[in-house]
Amino acid sequence: MRARSLTARVLLLTTLWSVAALVAIALVISTLYREGAERSFQDLLRAQLYNVVNSVSVGEQGALAGSPELGDLRFSQPRTGWYWIVEPLGTFATTPLVSSSLGNSNLKVPSVIEVPFDRNYERFYVSKDEAGNDVQVAETEVVLDQEGRAARFRVTGNLNVVQSDVQAFSRSLYIALAVFGVGSLIINALAILYGLRPLDQARVALGHVRAGESERLQGDFPREIQPLASEVNALIDSNRRIVERARMQVGNLAHSLKTPIAVLLNESRVLDEQHGGLVRNQAETMQAQVQSYLNRARIAAQRESILARTDAEPVLERLVRVMRRLNSDKEFELEVSPNLALAMEQQDLEETVGNLLENAARHAERRIWVSATAAAADTRGHDENRRAWVELVVEDDGPGLEPDQIREAMKRGRRLDESKPGTGLGLSIVREITSEYQGVFNLSRGRSGGLRARLVLPAVTKEVA
Repeated sequence: MRARSLTARVLLLTTLWSVAALVAIALVISTLYREGAERSFQDLLRAQLYNVVNSVSVGEQGALAGSPELGDLRFSQPRTGWYWIVEPLGTFATTPLVSSSLGNSNLKVPSVIEVPFDRNYERFYVSKDEAGNDVQVAETEVVLDQEGRAARFRVTGNLNVVQSDVQAFSRSLYIALAVFGVGSLIINALAILYGLRPLDQARVALGHVRAGESERLQGDFPREIQPLASEVNALIDSNRRIVERARMQVGNLAHSLKTPIAVLLNESRVLDEQHGGLVRNQAETMQAQVQSYLNRARIAAQRESILARTDAEPVLERLVRVMRRLNSDKEFELEVSPNLALAMEQQDLEETVGNLLENAARHAERRIWVSATAAAADTRGHDENRRAWVELVVEDDGPGLEPDQIREAMKRGRRLDESKPGTGLGLSIVREITSEYQGVFNLSRGRSGGLRARLVLPAVTKEVA
């Protein structure tokens, strides 16, 4: 799984690296300390061995004589693992000398072939005494007099001393490194969060732009992020220029077509009723279609703009107020959730809802209901970008439409009721504008039996800190 948060990703990588590094450091230091402790232990046994060598000689009776004083009470306490032994070699037949700690016990001694002497004529090996202690043995052979009488000297030490010392050191080391590691991770996390704070500031500034509260990214960004902020601001400026240029071209085209169409309409009035009516109807249809395509061109030019924002409540209240004046015999009920803002131009919202209101007023018996609420996450049916949506509903208490009639009414220029005025373009214009904003428009039978028109349009999303 890939972490979607940059902060989480950096913290995860640094934590893994810190843990791996601290574990490696602990193992290396513990191993080095163990090796050093073992070398020191061997050096201690070597020093005790030569103390025994210097304390033992051949007496007047030709026997081993001497009483080594090693300054360690463990050599006088039984079964401690600390012993010294002097054994005669070859033809030197006499009684061995042993420490009081060994008593009548014996040690298992490997042969010289298994553990040979080194160049200093010393050898070290591990054995086990009769008490079950693991002991380190230091051994050498020394000629004691000019007659060539020799003896083998051994000094042993309990390996539990080394193991206990290493374990105590390792325990302290692990505790110290754990405390250091936790402290380092906390400081590292705070440093990362502090270092990435400008990215949160940039995100909040971009949220203000998306919400229409600002036209540019505002803030004092560090030099690593400032180029990105400058590029985003340049993109916003470029987008604004494109929108303005498209609007200007749309206005020029509308102005250039306005006069020819007006001339055709005027000329249709002086013609006879049959031909004049035909020219007038076609000119009005042409005028509505030109306006529709001009709207589509304008919407396509500014659809991707992040600066488009229209507050729903004042626009809908104004449209309903106008419709009440034009249709005094009809009742209009308006319900709008607070703080709803659509990511579309005000003119497009007015045209879509205005067409639906005119259609509802034309066919309603008495009442028209208008509502605007925040849409649920799955209202649109699919939402790959997880955008926010607003649901607009216009419903009347008229006769309504059957499913086949709804399909026919959605076609451009089709009018199901020829007795009512209109060009038949209203619903198709609503569908085209909604489609340009990647929204949803559908018709169905309402709760009162009339027509229910439902729009799902993009809402303004605001990033929060």
